[in-house]
Amino acid sequence: MDIIKNNPYRIIGILSNASAKEIQGRKSKITAYAKVGKQITSDFDFPLFDSIEREHDKIEKAFAAIQQSKEMLENSLFWFLNTNSFDETAINYLRNGDKEKAVEIWEKVTTDKEVTSKNYSCFNNIGTLKLLGKSQEEIKEGIEKKIKLIESDCFTNFVHSVAGEAYIIDIQKQIEKFIDDILKQYQGKFSSTDTLKLFSNCNGTTQKYLSQKFTEEPVHNIESQIEKTKKKRNENKINAFQFGLKLHENTKSDLTLLKLLLGVDDLKYKMIADNLAKEIMQCGIDYFNESQENDSSDEYLENAKRLNKIADSIAVGKLTKDKAKDSLATLEDMKDREVNQAIAILSSIKLAYEKAISEIDNQVSRMRMSMSYNQTINYSKVDKMKADCLNWNKVVEVVSNGISMSKVEAIQRCSNQSKISEYKNLVDFLFDKIGPIQINQVKHICYWKDVRAAQAKSTAKEVGKTITTATGGCYIATMAYGDYDHPQVMELRKFRDEFLTKTLLGRFFIRFYYNYSPLLVEKLKDKPKINELIRTFLDQLIKSIRK
Repeated sequence: MDIIKNNPYRIIGILSNASAKEIQGRKSKITAYAKVGKQITSDFDFPLFDSIEREHDKIEKAFAAIQQSKEMLENSLFWFLNTNSFDETAINYLRNGDKEKAVEIWEKVTTDKEVTSKNYSCFNNIGTLKLLGKSQEEIKEGIEKKIKLIESDCFTNFVHSVAGEAYIIDIQKQIEKFIDDILKQYQGKFSSTDTLKLFSNCNGTTQKYLSQKFTEEPVHNIESQIEKTKKKRNENKINAFQFGLKLHENTKSDLTLLKLLLGVDDLKYKMIADNLAKEIMQCGIDYFNESQENDSSDEYLENAKRLNKIADSIAVGKLTKDKAKDSLATLEDMKDREVNQAIAILSSIKLAYEKAISEIDNQVSRMRMSMSYNQTINYSKVDKMKADCLNWNKVVEVVSNGISMSKVEAIQRCSNQSKISEYKNLVDFLFDKIGPIQINQVKHICYWKDVRAAQAKSTAKEVGKTITTATGGCYIATMAYGDYDHPQVMELRKFRDEFLTKTLLGRFFIRFYYNYSPLLVEKLKDKPKINELIRTFLDQLIKSIRK
């Protein structure tokens, strides 16, 4: 510490409570040595310091610096004095280079002790040694010892010892002067936060002065950063996320300093922290809204949540914290927005389908109750009514427009497995009701599996429906050609009606065919290659019939 190493008392080579006679005698001796070109040494050139060059100009300045009582006092606080046997013994150890032993002696009479008329010099001396320490903890202890001395009733004894009994002191101003000297010594060596920590064990008076001294600049910095960010955000909302992050980064150290100085209960801290939180929160809101409006590919929901979490961590006031938490909760709900929207669309389709089916069943039930004994219900027609109860082409259009590819990509990122499971079940429900071409139109909504299996199943169902509606129809031919009214199927029915039904053997074949072909169709309907072979065979058969 320069204020100790270049202390005028050290340069002169005396202790700070040296009498006026001792000071004058020292000056005469130095002058005499200088005349013959010799350097003078001192008993107080302690080995813990580097060697000192006592040049003429430096000596003159040193003596000039202790002419006034005020200067004598201020310089004494950063040097040693000897007023008791403890000081005498410890200073002798310092002369011999044993700093640890000196510290041990002075600590015995100061640690957990109050300042008294018998140990006040020990508080000053141990404080000076600690201020020369290399660790922040030692420096912190040194500052604590010094301020405890200045604030004590026995500081008057110290003042009288080094500056004379006529000198009157202002304790508060003396504390402030000491703090200013310390801050000047460590300026640029420690961060503001670390510098303040050096005073953390000091009382309220010291903390209040530090607070006043340190808060003005960080408050101005934070307010300036808030205004700059607000201006940039209003001009370019799509980049508000980056503005919010930068605002947090640029104000973090200043806010930490204010928190350390003022505490979270301080009105000034609450105001600046809440204003900062509000601006960061607004950056998240504007960024989210702008990104959503422009259908941004960024993960804007997660980014907006990140800014809200930062704002929540900064906010102090209840209203601001509640606003941050509400905003975060809203964003959390919107996290599943795409899957919720998709579920809503698919659920409405399922609900409409179930309602239509229920109405058909009620109609059938009423018909059954009003029917006479010899009347029957055409259940094939009922099944067809159920299959066509909704305009599935319109349904597919609604799904295609309402669940876009970008929304499906967002659904894939959803971490809510319950929602995802519900969505998948609804997609499976839809694919079970629509045809293969319709499935192909909305296949993007089924991101977790290949839709070809669903298309094949749908194709098979279509064939099955056609076969079922074929009264006395050609089951195998309908399966092979995929349509009850296919020209080739109609040709085979004509052959059945005009030729097979006319002979005993033909009628036997028809009964056999109707008994066993449905089972065969059930097994072969999902086998396209076999169906192709059947079509080839039937084509040849029809050619023969026509001849």
